[in-house]
Amino acid sequence: MKSRFLGASCVAALLAAWGSAAVAAEVAAQADDGSEEVVVTAQKRSERVQDVPIAISTLSAGEIEDRHITNLLDLNNIAPNMRITTADAAANPKIFIRGVGLNDFNPTSSAGVGVYIDGVYQASPLAQISAFFDLERVEVLRGPQGTLYGRNTTGGAINAISRRPSWETRADASLEYGNYNAITLSAGYGGTIIEDKLAFRVAGQYVADDGYTVNRVTGHDINNADRYAFRGSLLFTPTENDEFLLNAMRFVNRGGATQTKHRALFPATPDAVGPGGLCAPGYYNNGGCTDAVGYYDPVEDPFSVESDVEGKDKVDLFTASLNYTHDFGDISLVSITAWQQVDRNALENTDASPLQMLQATYIGSQDTYTQELRLQNDEGPAKWVVGVYYMNDEIRNSSSYDILRMLRPLFTTPENPTGVSPENSVIVLGYPYTQKTEGYAIFSQLDYELNDKLTLTGGLRWSQDDKSLDYTRLAEGSIVLFTAYREKSFSDFSGRLGVKYDISDTWNVYASYNRGYKSGGFFGGSADDPAQLDPYDNETVNAYEVGSKGSFLDRAVRLNLSAFYYDYENIQGYSMVERGGLTVQILDNAASAEVYGAEVELAASPIEHLDLSLALSFLHAKYGAYNSLGGDYSGNQMPQAPEFTMQFGAAYEFVLQSGGSITPRVDVNYRSKIYFDSTQTERLSSPALWQLDAQIGWTSQDGQIEAGIWGKNLTDEHYLQAISNIDSLGVDLLTYGRPATYGVFLRYSF
Repeated sequence: MKSRFLGASCVAALLAAWGSAAVAAEVAAQADDGSEEVVVTAQKRSERVQDVPIAISTLSAGEIEDRHITNLLDLNNIAPNMRITTADAAANPKIFIRGVGLNDFNPTSSAGVGVYIDGVYQASPLAQISAFFDLERVEVLRGPQGTLYGRNTTGGAINAISRRPSWETRADASLEYGNYNAITLSAGYGGTIIEDKLAFRVAGQYVADDGYTVNRVTGHDINNADRYAFRGSLLFTPTENDEFLLNAMRFVNRGGATQTKHRALFPATPDAVGPGGLCAPGYYNNGGCTDAVGYYDPVEDPFSVESDVEGKDKVDLFTASLNYTHDFGDISLVSITAWQQVDRNALENTDASPLQMLQATYIGSQDTYTQELRLQNDEGPAKWVVGVYYMNDEIRNSSSYDILRMLRPLFTTPENPTGVSPENSVIVLGYPYTQKTEGYAIFSQLDYELNDKLTLTGGLRWSQDDKSLDYTRLAEGSIVLFTAYREKSFSDFSGRLGVKYDISDTWNVYASYNRGYKSGGFFGGSADDPAQLDPYDNETVNAYEVGSKGSFLDRAVRLNLSAFYYDYENIQGYSMVERGGLTVQILDNAASAEVYGAEVELAASPIEHLDLSLALSFLHAKYGAYNSLGGDYSGNQMPQAPEFTMQFGAAYEFVLQSGGSITPRVDVNYRSKIYFDSTQTERLSSPALWQLDAQIGWTSQDGQIEAGIWGKNLTDEHYLQAISNIDSLGVDLLTYGRPATYGVFLRYSF
């Protein structure tokens, strides 16, 4: 095993010698030679990204626009070993970095990758997708970030930083139009209200399209987008030592609920019997297999479905934060106060058919209040931070499943006018509950420069979550099947030890140990047994990493290397198993895993006006002992963990005699085969995938006007984002990514 790990690291290093990577941003710092450097705040202070001994990928404001990123899901595959997907239209992203993440879509679950906007943790999976607009940059931190970011960052963290109000008047707007009548409109404006005292910025975004899937029942286009967001910011500096930054954002989604493709699983003929007694490939769409009520979709096209319900995924989000900084000379006091409220009401045709076999209504809301206080010193040989953190979070859920309604006439009698038949699973099952969490943490980190080349890092964090769950299982909206109350405190330590050595002013090497942990909790899905609600424990990861960051040839080439090994224990595993004739969800500590890999990132400008990028990654992520209620998954490849990924980008600026320029850009992404769950079942997988995006843009001489054409997934790959398997009802629900999209854009700024 060690030889494979070292071999992979050596291969990655050799590939790096001619590669180029996706580390690019355009934030405000200058190197000693006057060239532009990338600045991040990954360690709660402004630093050049090449000086931070953490594997970090960044996206600048320009790259966010050029890659047409409008929400969290668009970051999928942007960074090495990062996967982001969802089976929902506007909520519950599944985020994985280096194989660490969680497949569960229920609101009480916590991903292993923390999402932060302007320093505020986005606790609710109902709020994490929302909108990415008017951003200064995005930082992706790979590996556990348990010291400065806390629990639920065993995989890493994603930081989105919005544009701050500025003292100069600044305005920008962009309009995109594409196929499926897709429109994206973004705008921002700001400037001074009181000179050197008060500044403001307002920004908004609107995204809509007709949808890329046809419902053959109604003839309507479905899977449509319809969302908008606004943000207002105030910057107040009453003295030279005090700064207040107030942000408030409103996000609304009214697009269609995800309409999945139906895949029948029950063989109707002996020839159609495949692995495990379910349908063999080749019989899904020809009548050789059906679902539990005899339906199959005869059309193979993934963007053509039959659906009796065209629901919406309604999400309403409001968030506000106040960041206050006071400078005491070398030491600063930082306070971040935030409040977030989100509501979701989604109606879903879960069976993906025109029959009333299974329909879901997801109704939930979440209120979160957080407070962070830090004292920190960002200057001198000893840079340190100490802080405390508090969170108060409440989740309210009123979701339900309507099962086999089409069969109710068979059981309707004068004594049973509703036709409900629990013994035949003809029933509406609801699971209203409230979960309350109070979280506390105290943390510190010290980076000490022993000399001008050697820096040692030590950090420690203690966190505790006090959780309670008040759960009810309902039938037909009013019949109480059981109630359950659970409460428990979950606590643990996380921390960091590291060393960095500067070989030169532009090249360093580092090694680190990070311990991360994800808080335990309670299952928040539809439970048919109170035992499913028993608490699951914390999961932990002990991560060891070595790396190197360097800039060469007068910073024309930037090379970053990393290799890592994880000891991953008590993994919070989500699975779907069949019990009592129904497919039920299980979340428990069923697994351990060994994860190791290597990553190469390198950005190069070999000649003037040409920018190249290439990122390569290798990942081994397999379970150790994993005995689930659904079976023995020991040794299986972990979900959403491709063995190889690659991102390549190239852009060349042709300068025109008029002073303007034309810049073609191409981006190519590759990932190897992935599995969507822990069973390593072939039908629940997606083969290797290549994707091509491109853009050609014109920029005016003064840089204020841009226009051009763009395209994403230009080879029109039909690829799966998620599969939900409901074996008991004989159906897989297939969620496909968007087909080829293309259009034109116009941008203006001053």
